[in-house]
Amino acid sequence: MLSLLGALVAGAPAAAPSPRAGLVRAVTAVPAAPGSSTPLSGYAIRSTAEVSDSAAAVSAPGYRTAGWYPAGPRSTVLAALVADGKYPDPFYSTNQQRIPAADFAVPWWFRAEFTVDDTSSRTYLDFSGVVSAADVFVNGQQIATASAVVGAYTRHEFDVTGLVRAGANAVAFRIQPNNPRKNLTMGWLDWLQPPPDENMGIVRDVLLRRGGPVALRDAHVLTSLALPSPVTADLTVKAQVRNDSAGAVTATVSGAIGTGIAFRRDVPLRAHETKTVAFSPADTPQLHLGSPRVWWPAGMGAQELYALDLTVTVPGADTAAGAGTGALSDRSRHGFGIRSVQAPLNGDGARQYSVNGRPLLIRGAGWSPDELLRWDPVYTEDRVAYARDLGLNTLRLEGHLEPDEFFDLADRYGILTLPGWQCCTKWEGEVNGSEAGESWTDADHPVAKASMTAEAARLRDHPSVISFLIGSDFAPDAEIEKGYVDALKAADWPTPVIAAAAAESAPLSGPSGMRMPGPYDWVPPGYWYDKREGGATGFNSETSAGPDIPTLDTLRRMMSPAELTALWKDPAAPQYHRSPSRTYATLKLYDDALSARYGVPRSLEDYVAKAQLAQYENVRAQYEAYARNATDASKPSTGVVYWMFNSGWTSLHWQLVDRRLDQGGAYFGAKKANEPLHVQYSYDDRTVAVVNRRAAAVSGLTARVSLFNTDGTQKYDRTVTGLGVGGDGARTIALTLPASVEGLSTTHLARLVLTDAAGREVSRNVYWLSTRRDVLEYDESDWYHTPTTAYADLTGLRSMAQASVSATATTTTGSGAAPTSTTVVTVRNTGTRNTPALLTDLHLVDGGNVPVLPVRWSDNQISLWPGESATLTATYRTADLHGAAPRIRISGWNTPEATIPATAPR
Repeated sequence: MLSLLGALVAGAPAAAPSPRAGLVRAVTAVPAAPGSSTPLSGYAIRSTAEVSDSAAAVSAPGYRTAGWYPAGPRSTVLAALVADGKYPDPFYSTNQQRIPAADFAVPWWFRAEFTVDDTSSRTYLDFSGVVSAADVFVNGQQIATASAVVGAYTRHEFDVTGLVRAGANAVAFRIQPNNPRKNLTMGWLDWLQPPPDENMGIVRDVLLRRGGPVALRDAHVLTSLALPSPVTADLTVKAQVRNDSAGAVTATVSGAIGTGIAFRRDVPLRAHETKTVAFSPADTPQLHLGSPRVWWPAGMGAQELYALDLTVTVPGADTAAGAGTGALSDRSRHGFGIRSVQAPLNGDGARQYSVNGRPLLIRGAGWSPDELLRWDPVYTEDRVAYARDLGLNTLRLEGHLEPDEFFDLADRYGILTLPGWQCCTKWEGEVNGSEAGESWTDADHPVAKASMTAEAARLRDHPSVISFLIGSDFAPDAEIEKGYVDALKAADWPTPVIAAAAAESAPLSGPSGMRMPGPYDWVPPGYWYDKREGGATGFNSETSAGPDIPTLDTLRRMMSPAELTALWKDPAAPQYHRSPSRTYATLKLYDDALSARYGVPRSLEDYVAKAQLAQYENVRAQYEAYARNATDASKPSTGVVYWMFNSGWTSLHWQLVDRRLDQGGAYFGAKKANEPLHVQYSYDDRTVAVVNRRAAAVSGLTARVSLFNTDGTQKYDRTVTGLGVGGDGARTIALTLPASVEGLSTTHLARLVLTDAAGREVSRNVYWLSTRRDVLEYDESDWYHTPTTAYADLTGLRSMAQASVSATATTTTGSGAAPTSTTVVTVRNTGTRNTPALLTDLHLVDGGNVPVLPVRWSDNQISLWPGESATLTATYRTADLHGAAPRIRISGWNTPEATIPATAPR
């Protein structure tokens, strides 16, 4: 996004000095076409402490903005200042700590100009995403006060036709400072170190809409899918038509869905009258669909989408842009999907989701936007693609409800979303007792309801959106809930409304069916299998074992040498890149467990290597435990949301993928656990199970389970044939490992291999285990973890001999405007003894040994015994090589690092 800023500074030369040395202009050309919607292309911004001119002067066309800063079309103040170079990278070391918060304690001006050649059409200013409130001015006139334009999610439309003139026009927002404890906006809680500007700014598009005398608003589609067999569907199209003229008119509303469905109706309107128009199968038979193209989550079917095009015309001459007879006055275009979502409470009171009649285990993670709320469509799509690559089916958005494009991506990728309001800020200030967030005043209730109205209208047609959580840690009280529920009903909200992400209840929404027992800090992998605390039962809406140490490549790009030394040497050292919370100020719980289980780190490299092992086994266990228990007759697991999928900052905790999109143990542990057809070991009862997430049942499977000492000596081997497993998350138990095996070392390895009826390997899983179990003190559990009083002994891994690994790699590059490349790597353990190569990691790197990211691997961090090989593929954008030849860097727990070329195939 930052690379686009140059285009926002009109008239500036390509190599211009800092904009504060000259004039900053952000000018948007607005077309005359009715139905057009044009976002402002950017702003000039400056602190009101540095601007002595009146608001009328600042918002007048032609006002000189010498010394102002450029800002993008969606920008916080700090994002703009960082882009302009005023502050060094706040994501590195403690740079952010040195940015003076006092600079953001006063309002800031956001100013833009736009040009209009034809004033015959009406002009509307339409926006949301103001953080936290703003006085708004157009061409020197105030059109709204900060008491009216308040709340990050409220939407505002102003008819500015009478103020707009041919030629240059100006709009200015005087943005008020944000405080998420006092305002219904956005905050960061304990996720990361909050930005000193608290995200004050405008973080969604400000639109200039043009139209004729009749406006078309609130268009949406209600879908009703016949179940249990989705062979038919009924559609209802609804919209509001508003006569903004002083005279009566008969407007014609026309609609089309794809190329096969068309409908129209004449609508008489009095002066300034608004009517809701609805088309249903009762009056429009073509809206009854036979064999509809149904939208499915990823892994369950195709992501089919439809497009609705609505127009409203008024009497007048036919135009090329018109529809039917008359002149085009307004139009609306957007997509929707046909699917059914149900989420009743099961017999244990847990929320059980089903889509199109098929139940599914929610395998989710918590989504975070960029800390400075910078919108980058490529970076966002890369992360959504990673979520699908991991086998996740859901992303939870607690506050920070992303722009429309995010939900478009979720629709396309088949990733379900759980949006909702944020905890521990003003959103729950009325109900959260002594936690952060001030109590509500009378003025907050209409802001909350308006926020819900706007978000419901924006999200309702996205098939990826399967609920709205009107509470997080706490459910709203009766008055607040009624405001939310009334707004959702008025918007024809189509999916379940959830009272809270915690085990709470609300008068209208009832029990949430979710729970939030933690943990949020380190627990051993065996913790997840117990049906207590945060273990695998019911729907756990946010949980993980806390720290997720990034790869060494990322660490060296985010922390200073002194900070890196403290990271591995001093468990009690405060870690700025973890959290502002006292609870998470250090990594002591995590580091104590790492040292007790794997041995005291001997270097930064050793610390990071052990962290990747620990994160792989823990994340894998979390998802595997919930998958194993999903079909239990008693207290089944119905959903789990890993806290979190990513961080909006350079972080040391709560992330399956790091800020730079590098992938470590947490990522590949999740990817392994969420395979479509998967063999897994259970830490609690030593069973080996096969879990099938595909729709169809599978038969003729063979599972082989082998146990090895760390020197590679085999101590147990058993093969079970003729295994079958049902579809949609069913599981079957292949065998139970014995409680003890003669000669098995304290630290040992388990290799699980699943083959199909043709003998092809379909799943492979390797565990490092101990005859000594982790011991949990459940009676001492608190909200963020359960203490461990004795640790598994995995220190035997330190004595593993070095493994000999060879690899060959070839690269094929596609064609087209944005080609992708595929590198195929064959890795082989060439050792002549028994030693396996444990957790062998492949990194695609350029000529400078810098990771090429993002990259999607078919598999990675694999473990191979002598004579075994694996062929893996890496897919990535060719442009991300920046002209370098691809190479593969190979490393592992007991594998010396080596780098090989990834040459073109012969």
